[in-house]
Amino acid sequence: MSAAQAEAQAEALALALRRVLPDGLAIGWADPRLADPRLADLGQAAPVWPGEAIAAVAKRRTEFAAGRMAARAAMAELGLDAAAIPMAADRAPVWPDGVTGSISHSASACLAIVGRSADWRGIGLDIEPATPLPQDLWPAVLAQDERAALGENPGLRAKLIFTAKEAAYKAQYPQSRALFGFETLRIRLGPADFTATFTAAVPPFAMGQRLQGLHLAAAGHLASLVLMAA
Repeated sequence: MSAAQAEAQAEALALALRRVLPDGLAIGWADPRLADPRLADLGQAAPVWPGEAIAAVAKRRTEFAAGRMAARAAMAELGLDAAAIPMAADRAPVWPDGVTGSISHSASACLAIVGRSADWRGIGLDIEPATPLPQDLWPAVLAQDERAALGENPGLRAKLIFTAKEAAYKAQYPQSRALFGFETLRIRLGPADFTATFTAAVPPFAMGQRLQGLHLAAAGHLASLVLMAA
């Protein structure tokens, strides 16, 4: 895929997600392989800002930089000042005071959704290529009842459940700061929405508590989004 094709794909996916975002949230996007010259007017003169550098292979550093570029673009859309977004020891973004968000990327698209923390206590976004989840991964990702309910296009449905679990995990993490496996969330898919149910207590979330999410397919990707209002 050329750089122009990747840029068009990322923009199309961002536009599809923007249509379902409520007021008070903004979305930014970038090609995860390249620096983004559109952000030069925000004061970005280097791929990452001071305090953001990570020790990783070149591909990961470029993806990381693109995620921060996308996040700053979203912040600018909300009228917020551009700022560094370091990575914490647990690998979660350290958002500026008053800001919260979520970053996700594939090989060809990097997106970030950002809001004010006074309005949103959790945002979880996950994007994945719209390709089937390999069947050898199903036991790790899907519970038995989730596998039984896959229906038509089971590989794609399995990938969609994967994105839903990732989005729900990201949304709840600022509250729980807990690491857990796929088995802790059970997904029930609707036509354009889903419910993620905790199968065990993860304080402050009780066993049986539910998170509501949205999902869509666009620009060769599956995307899932969980928003938790403050």
